[in-house]
Amino acid sequence: MIKELINNLYSYRQLLKSNVQKEIRGKYKGSFLGVLWSFVNPLLMTLVYAIVFPLILKNTEPHYITYLVIGILPWNYFTTVISQGTTTVLANGGILKKVYFPREILPLSVNLSGVINFLISCLVMCLFLVCSGIGFSWAIVFFPLIICIQFLLQQALIFITSAINVYVRDLEYIINFIISMLFYATPILYSKEMFAGSALEWVIQLNPIAIIINSYRDIFYYQTTPDISFLLIVFAVSLIILYIGLMVFRKLEKGFAEEL
Repeated sequence: MIKELINNLYSYRQLLKSNVQKEIRGKYKGSFLGVLWSFVNPLLMTLVYAIVFPLILKNTEPHYITYLVIGILPWNYFTTVISQGTTTVLANGGILKKVYFPREILPLSVNLSGVINFLISCLVMCLFLVCSGIGFSWAIVFFPLIICIQFLLQQALIFITSAINVYVRDLEYIINFIISMLFYATPILYSKEMFAGSALEWVIQLNPIAIIINSYRDIFYYQTTPDISFLLIVFAVSLIILYIGLMVFRKLEKGFAEEL
């Protein structure tokens, strides 16, 4: 099944490329700042959290703003892809009824455009790492691995959500609610050590996006090797979900035209 997907994507690679470009252009269409929002958005979010959160919980991180940036950027990437990926089939209903192409291209385009925007916004992270004096270390070699695992996890999820959302239109609102709740169960504003020994620690340990964000912090902020065992678990689970997601997508896509 995955081999068939790869063959289809290769055959329609030009369409995939055009769709990714459309996703990126559409994100900033009519915007005065354009692609600069990839830098401005995380900066504004960081500013708000850096002002408010220390008043609620005491943090002991010496470079808290840099710590925040490293967590906020991959979280934004995750939430954007999941939200847009869930609605992408529904949003492109008109095209689906007129032109044949592998339907998997739609959620894949969202994920690919998302990773491009994420890489652009990572320049903000680099700026904070340099200005804070933290700099870079050899641990940065794990960066491509972590990105690939996050990409795979997101793709697996949106194959499922994008297909189901065609039939259950309420799903996108449920997903947005789950993402909002997941935000507080992910160590973005706080460190995982803050809740060591509590019930929330187990929630964090079972949260795959928390493992991914902690891995980014390990290589950039703490400049150490990420927990490879946890990353491999997320990788394995993502592969399983990807296989299930493809089966669900393939089964449900047969009725897309009627539902749309």
